[in-house]
Amino acid sequence: MEDRQSFITEARREQIIKAAVEVLREVGYVSTSLSKIAKKANISTGLISYHFSGKEDLMNNTLMYLVEQEWLFINARVSQKQASTEKLKAFIEASLAYQVINRTNNIALIEIVFNARTPDHIPYYLLEDDEEDLIKGLLQEILLQGQESKEFGDFNIQVTATIIQGSIAESLISSQSKMSLENYSEELIKSILKIVK
Repeated sequence: MEDRQSFITEARREQIIKAAVEVLREVGYVSTSLSKIAKKANISTGLISYHFSGKEDLMNNTLMYLVEQEWLFINARVSQKQASTEKLKAFIEASLAYQVINRTNNIALIEIVFNARTPDHIPYYLLEDDEEDLIKGLLQEILLQGQESKEFGDFNIQVTATIIQGSIAESLISSQSKMSLENYSEELIKSILKIVK
């Protein structure tokens, strides 16, 4: 019975988080409210308050959910590969594909990161982000394994990881680009392989 109850609780929390993601995309962080999220989820505001202590708690949980969803998507594709070069290609391709497939998630993530504040009024984007380290950690692990196996040459892992992640993030921002996702992915992989080989 207890397992069933915790399953129902988790399903309800996810339903609320998914509604929050939709509302963030539609009206932005500042205009997002528990009542708008409740309306989107077709539940009462009181039910949200039962699962989350307020907007800040819900936004923190939404942010963690969004980062985890992205990591799960990328990691599933990377873990199917053996060689470091193939893992790196899979990381880049999956990261870019996720941006396109989950555009709503990315908008919600950006809304939270750039608008939410800690209790001390520090913007989230100025904080050290432990959750983001899931994705960065995966990428750095691929680069390190490639160096250790001598598949890759000698380069600074942190700088290279930053270049790769910056290029992926830029593709989201400049989606008006004339270049297709496939071409962008292909060119980015070619450029990165020149750095790491």
